[in-house]
Amino acid sequence: MTDLFPPFEPDKDPRPRRFNAVPLRVLLPNLVTLLSLCAGLTGIRFAFEGQLGSAIISILAAAIFDGLDGRIARLLKGTSRFGAELDSLADFLSFGVAPALILYIYGLNELRSLGWLTAILFASAAALRLARFNVMIDDPERPQWQKNFFIGIPAPAGALTGLLPAYLLQLGFAPPPGFAVIEAVYLLFIAFLMISRIPTFAGKTFGSRVPRDWVLPLFVIVIAVTGLLVTYPFQFLAVTTLIYLLLIPFGFRRYRALERTHRNAGVQP
Repeated sequence: MTDLFPPFEPDKDPRPRRFNAVPLRVLLPNLVTLLSLCAGLTGIRFAFEGQLGSAIISILAAAIFDGLDGRIARLLKGTSRFGAELDSLADFLSFGVAPALILYIYGLNELRSLGWLTAILFASAAALRLARFNVMIDDPERPQWQKNFFIGIPAPAGALTGLLPAYLLQLGFAPPPGFAVIEAVYLLFIAFLMISRIPTFAGKTFGSRVPRDWVLPLFVIVIAVTGLLVTYPFQFLAVTTLIYLLLIPFGFRRYRALERTHRNAGVQP
């Protein structure tokens, strides 16, 4: 009769495990994602220490890293399911939890439980937005042209636009009585935009092909934008937030126009 439990020595594994080396092109985007996560956590720390300006810059740094990791992954052909999941977790903390805590510490706490509920709703909207984004990525029936648009504003944009009241505080704005209520309503509006079905420009394909005549002007624009951001960071962020919100209707109209065009051409959008 065969022994069902043959003896073995625990220190000697009869089938040693072998780990394949991970290419650097796969590791590098994930390292950038971790930098985004660390920047979001650092923003929370600065908020608790009373350094609102540094907290805002940390969230901005997290958004920059978040914009780079995907592009680096596509450039190096290092995209992976692990990287996508890690990116979603980092985005939830950096663009959902961190902005909600920063705004609660600087203004929403005056509303007590109502202010905390507003912060919870904003963070929850960011989580729902990211979950829907992951599901839409796996949709094989999604037309190619729709990849130039987000459905609802993305989490990084929601975080940076939601921090508009913090920008105003950094610019010396003296909040009038009842400003916390306005801040809560505004933050709920941004949360609604994140979970809405309103299409917005994605900009993922921007920069993949640049006309030769636009190379030098593009360099000048990048240098000018970087100079403004470094010299007048909070003024630049406040103005950019307002411009972004004003451009949402144009993105919606462009999406509908493309949808009608493809429907008339016989392509189901």
